[in-house]
Amino acid sequence: MRELRGVEIVDTFAEAFDMRAARVVITAASESWARTAAQSMTGFATSVIGCKVEAGIEAMLSPEDTPDGRPGVSVLMFAFNAEGLGSRLVDRVGQTVLTCATTACFDGLRDSADRVVVGGLLRHFGDKFQSSKYLDGRRYWRIPVMEGEFLIEESFGMQKAIGGGNLLILGKDQASALAAAEAAVEVMRQVRGVILPFPGGIVRAGSKVGAKRYKSMIASTNDAYCPTLRGHIGVESALPESVNSVLEIVIDGLDRAAVQEAMRVGLDAACRPGVVQITAGNYGGKLGKHHFKLHDLLGPA
Repeated sequence: MRELRGVEIVDTFAEAFDMRAARVVITAASESWARTAAQSMTGFATSVIGCKVEAGIEAMLSPEDTPDGRPGVSVLMFAFNAEGLGSRLVDRVGQTVLTCATTACFDGLRDSADRVVVGGLLRHFGDKFQSSKYLDGRRYWRIPVMEGEFLIEESFGMQKAIGGGNLLILGKDQASALAAAEAAVEVMRQVRGVILPFPGGIVRAGSKVGAKRYKSMIASTNDAYCPTLRGHIGVESALPESVNSVLEIVIDGLDRAAVQEAMRVGLDAACRPGVVQITAGNYGGKLGKHHFKLHDLLGPA
């Protein structure tokens, strides 16, 4: 057994799987409006199980880091395949960025050869009043709107990515688990190339694949980690007796290094008073090929 500041780190691994990702850079006249568009775009995007996409804010961008020299936000979107990701990009950019005051929208994976048409489809909203321009070999569309015009790139890059990295924080009580999870989220969100797609970066309702009693369910409550089901007939609890609250943090990333770094800093930050154990969710290696061993995150013994 290994410990970090009195917290047991279980000798297990988080099991993650292949996804496809895109990065959308949204700019606006102010940071507030850029963030508003990004928050709208990433709404209802916690899990591909029910939302068909996972999305979140990667970082706030200064004017020096955006294509048009205005305040911006970088958003990452993840889906199981290119077709699904492309469809979600068009829907969400069209409904939440095009409609948001003062915004423009740019591709954040400009070097990717794997591309999906976004602005080239949304241009039809302009009812043939739209116009295009080429700049540095890239095509942009200027779509007239009542406020002025919406600028968007013709296509956006996609790349292979990783979804489902995770940490499970087992606390003595709800307050202890939540404080640890909040501390972990704060440092994990400083890592570029990752998002934490669930509300506030934290999952209270972790799931298992399928269901024991409702066979039509794709996922159901992770009863092994539900404190109120400890001792219930038919439940094999995975919880130590002193644990009364469990929270999960799910990580999606553009590559293995980004997911691993986010897990490393998050695990370290979560080792606080009131936390009994930190573990991770896996399915014995049957779900995904990307395995992140918790003891490897700690470094040499």
